[in-house]
Amino acid sequence: MLNGKIALVTGGSRGIGKAVAEKLASLGADVALVYAGNRDAAEAVCRTCAETYGVRARAYCCDVADFTQVKQTVTQVKADFGTVNILVNNAGITRDGLVATMQERDFDDVIAVNLKGAFNMIRHCTGLFIRNRGGSIVNISSVTGVMGNAGQANYAASKAGVIGLTKSVARELAARGVTCNAVAPGFIDTDMTKTLHDSPLAATIPLGRMGTPEEVAEAVAFLAQAGYITGAVLHVDGGIAM
Repeated sequence: MLNGKIALVTGGSRGIGKAVAEKLASLGADVALVYAGNRDAAEAVCRTCAETYGVRARAYCCDVADFTQVKQTVTQVKADFGTVNILVNNAGITRDGLVATMQERDFDDVIAVNLKGAFNMIRHCTGLFIRNRGGSIVNISSVTGVMGNAGQANYAASKAGVIGLTKSVARELAARGVTCNAVAPGFIDTDMTKTLHDSPLAATIPLGRMGTPEEVAEAVAFLAQAGYITGAVLHVDGGIAM
């Protein structure tokens, strides 16, 4: 159980982030939910966490790619909740296209949100973890970051980078009692994957179906409580990357 813990979840207004926020709340954690644009959706998740599970939950609008905004947001979360014990870096975007025609901005934007955004959050939460002499970081990577995928060079690069970031942070913070792990989802049934239901790649999933956000959230909750696992990448992909 996570009673008395404070969980900061980015990209928490929908999909995997929403499922993670609600799962951690169900285990007793108070939730600081970071969103990029949809305030109504973020507030709805917070209401669910508070009314269904009796925890504190508050939404914060923040561009995770902006170093200064992230610093300000973490400072506000500390003021509101006292600290952060669990950080889940889930915020992510896609700008798909073949590398031969991909626009520079589409590459830069994906790296900025998916990879630099995770760094920004870790950078500004690390002081809290060190003062607490412990903490848990769970970064959402992707099976695409492990296998690559045609038409997603930017996304694959960002998610592969998240794995490298995870392992490096795990080594740096282990002596402080802080764990850092990654979850690598495969094809998960969310708004971002609506077009993949009939994809040839989806048909190659050994378990024969797409995953659910709740199944990813279960993996995140496990790693958030696993005191002797760090630097690991847990695949939640129906076997597609084995």
